[in-house]
Amino acid sequence: MAGSNNLHQIAQVLKSNGTDGELVMGFREIAPEDINLNEPVFIIFDGLPVPFFIESFTKRGNTKALVRLTDICSMEDVEEIAGKAVYVEEESLPEVSFEEDGYAALIGWILLAPVGEDLSDDMEVEEVGEITDFIDIPNNPCIEVETKNGAVMIPLHEDLILSVDPENLEIIMQIPAGLL
Repeated sequence: MAGSNNLHQIAQVLKSNGTDGELVMGFREIAPEDINLNEPVFIIFDGLPVPFFIESFTKRGNTKALVRLTDICSMEDVEEIAGKAVYVEEESLPEVSFEEDGYAALIGWILLAPVGEDLSDDMEVEEVGEITDFIDIPNNPCIEVETKNGAVMIPLHEDLILSVDPENLEIIMQIPAGLL
């Protein structure tokens, strides 16, 4: 059995759908269609990852799916795992490729910005907010970020991206003056 240190959270069980064990899963940084349906997903019980195989999978929108897992056969079974995180083994994760997946892969990530003018490797950063949407404007793609002052659109230009951390779902960007 794989150690839990190589598991990566991809989704969360949101609620049951009907009474026969079908459930609604909300996905994090990867799109539902990027899941390898031949690999098990894991849910932690009493500190141990328990594997479940996906029996059926129907995408609902960009971040949700209706899913049937092995041995989850009733509404009671789903209620027992509702709210729990769903993991996959690190090896079965798709590589995040912005060229392939588009910048929509950033939805759910945290946007950070440098404090002051220091852009060195040990610069101080502050959280700007969570990326909630990607707006594909031709020649000017933007991300929408939910900040403490409301939603803000920020141009997503490669010259502004200072670093990308897929492990922690964080992106550090130099944000043009006047946008926040």
